[in-house]
Amino acid sequence: MKKIILLTTATALLSSCGIYNKYQPTTTTPDNLYGEEVMANDTVNFGNMDWRELFTDPMLQSIIEQGLQNNTDLQSAQLRVEEADAALMSAKLAFLPSFALSPQGAVSSFDGHKATQTYSLPITASWELDIFGRLRNAKQQAKALYAQSKDYQQAVRTQLISRIANTYYTLLMLDEQLAIAEQTAEAWKETVASTRALMNAGMANEAATSQMEAAYYNVQTSVLDLKEQINKVENGLALLLAETPRAYERSSLEGQQFPDDLAVGIPMQMLSNRPDVRAAERSLEQAFYGTNQARSAFYPSIVLSGSAGWTNSAGSMIVNPGKFLASAVGSLTQPLFNKGQIMAQYRIAKAQQEEISLAFQQTLLNAGSEVNDALVAYQTSKEKTLLFDKQILSLQKALTSTSLLMEHGTTTYLEVLTARQSLLSAQLSQTANRFAEIQSVINLYKALGGGRE
Repeated sequence: MKKIILLTTATALLSSCGIYNKYQPTTTTPDNLYGEEVMANDTVNFGNMDWRELFTDPMLQSIIEQGLQNNTDLQSAQLRVEEADAALMSAKLAFLPSFALSPQGAVSSFDGHKATQTYSLPITASWELDIFGRLRNAKQQAKALYAQSKDYQQAVRTQLISRIANTYYTLLMLDEQLAIAEQTAEAWKETVASTRALMNAGMANEAATSQMEAAYYNVQTSVLDLKEQINKVENGLALLLAETPRAYERSSLEGQQFPDDLAVGIPMQMLSNRPDVRAAERSLEQAFYGTNQARSAFYPSIVLSGSAGWTNSAGSMIVNPGKFLASAVGSLTQPLFNKGQIMAQYRIAKAQQEEISLAFQQTLLNAGSEVNDALVAYQTSKEKTLLFDKQILSLQKALTSTSLLMEHGTTTYLEVLTARQSLLSAQLSQTANRFAEIQSVINLYKALGGGRE
C-alpha cells in the first residue's frame, strides 16, 4: 500500500508540469504604436516630468494639491489598496498551519447516582502541504491583485490631475472669452450711439439703428451665457475637490507657459509608465496564476492534522489535570469522479486568460492612439494659431475701414455689422484654439503616464 501511494505521488509530480510556471511580463509592443509619422526612438519622455514642472501656475498647483488630498475617488482607490494588501496577507498566511482550541465539558448521571463531570482541552492543528502549487498560485494571484490596486490608484491620480488642469484652463478660456465679449459689447454700444447720431443727421435710417441695437443685445446675451458656463465649470471643479461650490482665484490664459519639446519616448516605456497599461497586465498575470490554480485541482491535496490536550475521562473534577491525549493524521485526497467539473473550471480559466490577453493588447493600442491624437491636436492648434493671428489682424483693419466709411456715408451699416461680428467670432475661436493647444499638452502628458508619485 505504501508503495502504491508513493508511486501515485511520484506520477502526479512528474505530470504536474506547468503548475509552478512563473508569469513572464510583456516586453514588446506593437510596431508603430504611436503612428507611422511619429519618430519614437528617444528615451526622453515628456510624461516623466513632475506635474509641478509642467503646471507652473501657482494657483493651479494649489488646486491640484487640494484635489490630491480631498478627492473621494482617490480615497476610494486607497481603500482598494488596503483591501488587496489584506488579501495578500491572507494568502501568505495560508502556508502556515492553523490551530484551534476546542474545550468540551459534560455532566452525566445514571439512575440517581452521583453526577460525574468530564472535560477535554484539545488543541487541534492542520497544515496543508503545498506540493502541487495551489497555495503558491493563490499567493501569486493576490500579489498581482495588490500591484494592480496600486496601479489603479495611480491611474486615478493621473486622471485627477489632468481633469483638474483641464477644468482650470477651461475657466481661463471662458474668462478671456468673457472679456472679449464684454469689450465687444462696449464697442457695439458706441457704434449704436454713432448710428443714432448719423440717423439724426439724416445719414442713416431707422433700420440701420435697429440692426445695430439687435447686434448689441445679442452680444449681451453671449456675456450672460459665458457667465453661466463659468459658474457651471466652477461647480465641476468643486466636485473634483470634494467641496461645496465657490469661485476660484485664477490667473490668465495669456500667461501660461509649456515646454516646446514634447518628446514621447520609446513605446516600451508605455509598459512601465502608464498605470492603466500596468493594471491591464496585472489582470493578465492574475489570469495566468488562476489557470495554474485550476490546473492544480487535478492533483492531490495533502493535509497533516493532529490534536493534543488534557482530559479527565475517569470522571475527576475539572481541576484535576487528568490524562494527556495526542493524535496525528496525514491525509491525501485525489479527485476521482469530479474531473468533469475540474476540467470545466480549467477550460474556463484558460478562456478567461485568453480574453484578458486580448483586452491587454487593446489597452496598448488605445494608449498608442491617445498619444497620436494628442500629438496631432497639438500640431494642428499650433498651425491654426498663426492663421488666427493673421485673420484677426485683417478683420481689425476691415472693421476700422468700414467704420470710417460708414461715418462718411460711403458704405452701409451691414458691412460694419459683418466686420464686427466676424472679428468677435475670430477672437473667440482664437481663444478656444489656445485652450485646445493647452488641452492637447495635458492629454499627451496623461497619455504618456504623467503625474506619477
